[in-house]
Amino acid sequence: MKENLSINLKNLKSFVSYEEVIALAQQSVRHLDSLNSATGSGNDFLGWLSLPDDIVSQLDRIERKAKHLRSVSDTTVVIGIGGSYLGARAVIEALSHTFAPMQKNKHHDIFYAGHNICEDYLSDLIEILDARNYSIIVISKSGTTTEPAIAFRILKDHLERKIGKAKAADRIIAITDEAKGALRSLAETNGYDTFVIPDDIGGRFSVLTPVGLLPVAVSGLDIRLLVKGAKSFELLARNNKKASDNPSLLYAAARNLLLQTGRSTEILVGFTPRLHYLAEWWKQLFGESEGKDGKGIFPSSVDFTTDLHSLGQYIQEGQRILFETVISVKNPRKKLTIPRETDDSDQLNYLAGKRLSEVNHNAEIGTILAHSDGNVPIITLNIPELNEYYIGQIIYFFELACAISGYILDVNPFDQPGVEAYKNNMFALLNKPGFEEAGKELREKLK
Repeated sequence: MKENLSINLKNLKSFVSYEEVIALAQQSVRHLDSLNSATGSGNDFLGWLSLPDDIVSQLDRIERKAKHLRSVSDTTVVIGIGGSYLGARAVIEALSHTFAPMQKNKHHDIFYAGHNICEDYLSDLIEILDARNYSIIVISKSGTTTEPAIAFRILKDHLERKIGKAKAADRIIAITDEAKGALRSLAETNGYDTFVIPDDIGGRFSVLTPVGLLPVAVSGLDIRLLVKGAKSFELLARNNKKASDNPSLLYAAARNLLLQTGRSTEILVGFTPRLHYLAEWWKQLFGESEGKDGKGIFPSSVDFTTDLHSLGQYIQEGQRILFETVISVKNPRKKLTIPRETDDSDQLNYLAGKRLSEVNHNAEIGTILAHSDGNVPIITLNIPELNEYYIGQIIYFFELACAISGYILDVNPFDQPGVEAYKNNMFALLNKPGFEEAGKELREKLK
């Protein structure tokens, strides 16, 4: 029987008691019930709850399309922003070779576009793609979101000029609305294969839809094992009303109790660079779900031990406004030992013969002890290893905890009204039709 993700709260005892956490977690069972009965706010965006079962019928087709893209190209560009690409990138970066694009006889490369409007970035990407045999997965519900729409327009034109319109159409897959929107129209006009973004699932909760699973499958990873891991955690937690046995309830309760003590910033910590994009996905998940109505915990992240040499000082002795959530990975994927040197000029022979993972693990323990002594509350999430199964578990764990935590804060965790503000200003400054008057007002402000 496989181990499950688990949560350790022992390093909170100086700040909130375990009894307090259990009490709030037990009270929050009502929020779990609201999710399962679809009676809470945002209840029209709860399709992600049953995704580990609902997506199974699509896995064969997703795998076939992934196999096709791998057969006709050596590279796929995933075009999307926010939830339309972060979930897939989190999984792919966590489980792929760190230097995959540099490997000889390498697996299929995944590049990303549409998550910024940087001219240099897209120009650099096109320079690389000039020498690549590539495909495109474009992900957008509407097809009009500025960043991915611009990137798709440019890359579609590049691919069509490179191999011809008919061949390009065979290498472009659109993941979009079932019936409406600019991308749906483009796909139908040009004959692109399509997958549907379900109406009842928001972007940041869409990892286990084709939005996340198709790019993950194209990268060569096992999407069935990813879904199986998510399902295993759903079975563990979704209907588990015993707070002490439900990691999502415990995590949601603990972080909200810490917020009540003035700890308004949460830092997600990984001791492997592989977790960097999981943290980026987590930041969107919690930031966009909770940051509204003047509420929410600010989500940040660090890669240790690297960032101990830049942010470690602040975390240890700066303002006491933060807490850490450490993702602790028990077993590394590979093995490397430290050699012995005859002269020992660097004084490291005491480590000779030890695995690098042992040194890293002790750095993790030492950091937790130091930060605890420095008055930093620490939640630890334990996973046995980084593979598709446990990444699936942690995705579902965070999604469920995020929804519960939003309800504890009394916000709708499934909308994001504040995201439109910058877009409207940008449209006005660019003289988008319909925004002319707003543009005049903004230009007056800038004088």
